[in-house]
Parts: sequence; structure tokens; C-alpha cells
Amino acid sequence: MYASWSRRIVSTVVLTCAGCASVPGGTAADDASGDPFESVNRSVFAVNTAVDHAVIKPVAQAYRAALPQALRDRIRSFIDNLHEPLVFANDLLQGRGEAAGISGRRFIINSTWGLGGLFDRAAELGMPRQSGDFGQTLYAWGLGDGPFLMLPLLGPSNVRDALGLGVDTYTAPFGHVGADSTRREAAVVIGVSGGVDLRSRNIESLDAIEASSVDFYAYLRSVWRQNRNATLREVRTGEAVDDDLADPGAPAVEPTPSAPVTLPLR
Repeated sequence: MYASWSRRIVSTVVLTCAGCASVPGGTAADDASGDPFESVNRSVFAVNTAVDHAVIKPVAQAYRAALPQALRDRIRSFIDNLHEPLVFANDLLQGRGEAAGISGRRFIINSTWGLGGLFDRAAELGMPRQSGDFGQTLYAWGLGDGPFLMLPLLGPSNVRDALGLGVDTYTAPFGHVGADSTRREAAVVIGVSGGVDLRSRNIESLDAIEASSVDFYAYLRSVWRQNRNATLREVRTGEAVDDDLADPGAPAVEPTPSAPVTLPLR
């Protein structure tokens, strides 16, 4: 439910940001943690957790039980391939020419030899999937995180990444092909399928975090921040990261915002 869950639902993001912007500041401890809206975020988190336990996790478990790993991998590869043009565009905007080139080649190879993206043939040729979203692009341009946000259903974020989510949702290529009704249906199917698949890949990791943590909310916030910071470091270092959640271990180290990038140079 929480690992950068879908990159969709602009209205939810806008309403969430607008609502949080009107909330008075929290305690000094909340401000120090970069979570001035913690009381509101915890309320949203409680609803998210209840929905996850009642609906999302059981659906993800049923999905994993019903479909063999090979078929789930084909679904994941297909969805990832649909997002490659968006990754390509964001990598260009970040000045990451090498990453953009890999993303462009990945889309061409996987869309053809990979049978429409069902198989990640590009990875077999030594071209791993690159990161690239508009929140990351805004970071590359020097925009700070802003306060931590817990988005309804979509999970952990911050003001910058919530804005980036809205842009990515609007500019997703599959949202601009075909009739209006077809685009809407495609976006819903892709969003739900991607979210369920991603949740199914994090069942054990989230269960372990929830079972072992004294404060599930605070611990998940730390996990998300470390994973997100690793993604942001790719802007500067090109170091690849895993999309799935992982135990943070050591305390998170916040990345230093990079200088604005002169486009489209690295």
C-alpha cells in the first residue's frame, strides 16, 4: 500500500496538499522530524492501515496465490514498460543523459523483442530499469522536500513528491491515447493492477515492519525516507536502488539538494 504505490489520482493529491496546507503547525518534535502535520498524517495512516488489512492485503494475497510467479512477472514487466517513456522524459529533464538513453533503448527493445513489454529483454542485455519521476526531477532542480505527507491510499510522500505525482499522473503516456472513456478505464486498470502487484511483493516486508516496530507509523516513515533518499541519490551518482521496501537499519541520512540542472546536459 505504501511503497510509492501508484503514480495516479491527481485529485487526491491536490486535495491532500490543500488540506494539509490549512492545518496549523504541530509540536516542536513534529517540526524537528520534518512532520509538522503528524497528527493528521497519523489519522490518514490509521485509515490506510484499516483499508489495507480489510481489502488491499487480502486482494494482494489472493492475487499472489492465484497467479504463478512467471505470470506476475509478466504483468510487472508490462506495467513497467508502459512507464518507460515517462522515466525517459524525467531523466532528460534531470540532465541524466545516460539514464535517459538506457530508458529509451529499454522501451524500444522491450516493446518489440520483449513482446509489448511482457519480457524485460533489455535487462538481459545489461540495461537495468532506471528511476525517473517528476518528484525526483523537482529535486534535481533544487526544490526541497517540504513537510512529510501521508496520502490517502497512496501512502508516504512529501509536498514535492505529491506535486510530482500529480504531474506524472497527468503526463503518463497511456492517459493520452484513445477515447476519453478508454483512457480512463486503462488508467484505472493499470493503476489497480500495478498497486496490487506491488503490494503483493511487499507482504512479508510490511508484515515484519509492523510486527517488530513499537511505532509502525514512525518506522514506516523512516523506511520510506531511506528508500526515497536512495532514489534521489541516483540523480547525482547513478546508483541503482530497489523499488521494494527494506528495513532501514541505520538512521536515515537526508540528501543535500543538488544544484539546478542546465537542460538537457548532465
